[in-house]
Amino acid sequence: MIQRSKPSLFDILFAWKGTILPRIGGRLALIVLASMGAVVAARAHPGIFAQISAFPFTLIGLALSIFMSFRNNACYARWWEGRQLWGALVIECRTIARQVATLSAGERERFVLGLCAFSAGLKARLRGDDEPGAIAAWWEGGSWQEAINPTNGVVHEMGVASQRLLAQGALDPMRWTALEQHLAALSGIQAGCERIAATPVPFAYSLLLHRTAYIFCLSLPFALAGALGWWAVLPSALVAYTFFGLDALGDQLEDPFGRDVNDLPLDAILRVIERDMLSALGRKDLPPVLKPVDNVLM
Repeated sequence: MIQRSKPSLFDILFAWKGTILPRIGGRLALIVLASMGAVVAARAHPGIFAQISAFPFTLIGLALSIFMSFRNNACYARWWEGRQLWGALVIECRTIARQVATLSAGERERFVLGLCAFSAGLKARLRGDDEPGAIAAWWEGGSWQEAINPTNGVVHEMGVASQRLLAQGALDPMRWTALEQHLAALSGIQAGCERIAATPVPFAYSLLLHRTAYIFCLSLPFALAGALGWWAVLPSALVAYTFFGLDALGDQLEDPFGRDVNDLPLDAILRVIERDMLSALGRKDLPPVLKPVDNVLM
């Protein structure tokens, strides 16, 4: 996720790192070349594009911008829901750590480190990394290793441990019920994240916008070349930058758990959880807070 102060005029005009330009640079170059070709053709053969009016492009551009805004709103809603789920994960981890604070040192550590294991496993699962390895860094052994969903297996083990503590009298029924509710909330957070990751925006909808944007941006220069000459390159490139930029930004927001510069900073959120959990155990050797690198927080 990009983290930077309010952009200056210099940043607005020349900023490259962290912008959408690296993703659409090739497409912008194509539109500029097409615009230059249209101008050369219009000058070599005056009137060749006289029957192409710019008025239909106004209507098409308006409709395209509306449809594209719908798609971007849907993609941003996915991004924001993902951020809410990971925010809820931070809250649930802190709450569970507080609820098990009166248990014996060994049981408390097992639960608190289990929260770190769950969070690390969930991040690895969403990003396609080594999920068992991420969990094993915090939890050694356990039935989660045999589960088809190792991250969910961690929650299952914590649930079994809470039932054992209830039977032993280490947890009273009211505290056990509250703990079970928060463990269920962890499962709900994982299911919500998996739903977002496994359910992309319908392909046909995205493909329609991609095709329409390409056709519109490639056709526009031929409607402007006869009237504007070389000035046709500027509005054509500006329109292409807007449409292709919004299109590429929607692609990034559609999968909020990836590693694009506009995706959620899962590494940083996970580090917050790790520091909070280790601090709850009285540890002093906490891992450092992750800072943005080149204005990008991962």
